[in-house]
Amino acid sequence: MAEIEREAMEYDVVIVGAGPAGLSAAIRLKQLDADLNVVVLEKGSEVGAHILSGAVLDPSGLDRLIPDWKAKGAPITVPVKEDNFYMLGEAGALRIPNVAMPPLMNNHGNYIVSMANVCRWMAEQAEEMGVEIFPGMACSELVYGENGEVKGVVAGEFGKNADGTPGPAYEPGMELHGKYVFLSEGVRGSLSKEVIAKYDLTQNSDVQKFGIGMKEIWEIDPAKHREGTVTHTMGWPLGSNAGGGSFIYHLDNNQVYVGFVVHLNYANPHLFPYMEFQRFKHHPMVAELLKGGKRVAYGARAISEGGYQSIPQTAFPGGCLLGCSAGLVNVPRIKGNHNAMLSGIHAAEAAHAAIAGGRQSDTLSEYDAALRDGPVGKDLKKVRNVKPLWSRYGLMASLGLGGLDMWTNNLFGLSLLGTLKHGKSDAEATEEASKHKPIDYPKPDGKLSFDRLTNVSFSMTNHEESQPAHLRLKDESLPISVNLPKYAEPAQRYCPAGVYEVVEEEGKDARFVINFQNCVHCKTCDIKDPSQNITWTVPQGGDGPNYPNM
Repeated sequence: MAEIEREAMEYDVVIVGAGPAGLSAAIRLKQLDADLNVVVLEKGSEVGAHILSGAVLDPSGLDRLIPDWKAKGAPITVPVKEDNFYMLGEAGALRIPNVAMPPLMNNHGNYIVSMANVCRWMAEQAEEMGVEIFPGMACSELVYGENGEVKGVVAGEFGKNADGTPGPAYEPGMELHGKYVFLSEGVRGSLSKEVIAKYDLTQNSDVQKFGIGMKEIWEIDPAKHREGTVTHTMGWPLGSNAGGGSFIYHLDNNQVYVGFVVHLNYANPHLFPYMEFQRFKHHPMVAELLKGGKRVAYGARAISEGGYQSIPQTAFPGGCLLGCSAGLVNVPRIKGNHNAMLSGIHAAEAAHAAIAGGRQSDTLSEYDAALRDGPVGKDLKKVRNVKPLWSRYGLMASLGLGGLDMWTNNLFGLSLLGTLKHGKSDAEATEEASKHKPIDYPKPDGKLSFDRLTNVSFSMTNHEESQPAHLRLKDESLPISVNLPKYAEPAQRYCPAGVYEVVEEEGKDARFVINFQNCVHCKTCDIKDPSQNITWTVPQGGDGPNYPNM
């Protein structure tokens, strides 16, 4: 096939992803120099369409970026009034006293928000400053310069046939070149994954760890609604099968965010994270809250959980990794949006100084240093041992030793444990099915719990069916020849959207089916597949979920 010719546009900074990190970078660049040409490319149909987060927002990042955000009408209006922690058993709950929690776990001064709506508001602020924002523009390729540096991206390619050849309405897209390219794609972004491998950015960091977070929005009985109440739980139903826990956040308008996180380093391939979430809602404490209410939205997203020791080198020739592309979530606090914003600010300041000094397309090592030595590094360093303790020794050890470690870090700025390593990747942690018993999950009742495909319809997900599948297998035979006999093909269960099926028909060989139209872009398959055979790439722009106010 002939090489595709594309028009090119030149910018000072090209930003991939209109999440909190990318938008913060764009705004800060314009604050520093209104004449900088800045473009933000977003694969969702609109800004916010692919944003899914808890979210209790620590406003420290936004305070630094836009100190008068309240006066400017930011959709941040529900302060946390009450903070609860529970250990769940199957029939009961034990409240953990707040006084036992290190001060960093306190949510006083934080806000319950829809990060999708916060990002929409941030995009308005950026556009008022002259930032160009293009939604519906998936960035499918990186463009490299003569010396191997990243010099831009290919965005807006549409109209390929299922086999990858150009269709009758094919649009080749454009090359957008920048003096620097910021990748703020969220967790396990396809371009970020490419540059991490190309420049060996993880050579001095630990393996990255992940969780799968699933979330529903419920409208509940006004008599049960407690605006500003934040509840976190651990324990049942996961038990010793996996790490994880839940969140229940009461926002305004009688709505509640109900979410569930499962750490992806679980060993038993029969585990079904989505069904663990559905079972959780039948706990008496949760069922009583939701009874008489209705679910109005659903979504899912992978979460980076490696923390401080898993941050790769974040600067590379021609660009930077921002936010969840670098893995900046504080796991015990279940917060990463403030660090994402701070990373965007740091990247903008480093790029602005470099451009003002006549530099371009080099490695912004100043950004990497600011990230590690500044507020982001300090935030993550205090909690760096909680996740590896949980992974090695289980929940109770994490609560005890991890809590003690956070206290000593908080009081004295040191850890008695040093910096613990994570060990295996989440894919490597998956054990053979023969070592574990299948788990019997109760059938969803259609009132509190729902089957996957019904719930996916509440994510408003849509993909143009004639395009190539954006979920690619390195070896199409592996799911049936290796993953099915060895691991009971866990893709059938770890995907929260029912994308993967093993179809067995009488008299025929089993088939592995990819229903890519269902994909909510969570990236779990790219992370958890034990054979590391699935690669998540971007579909054409505008496709995927359309989250209203996640």
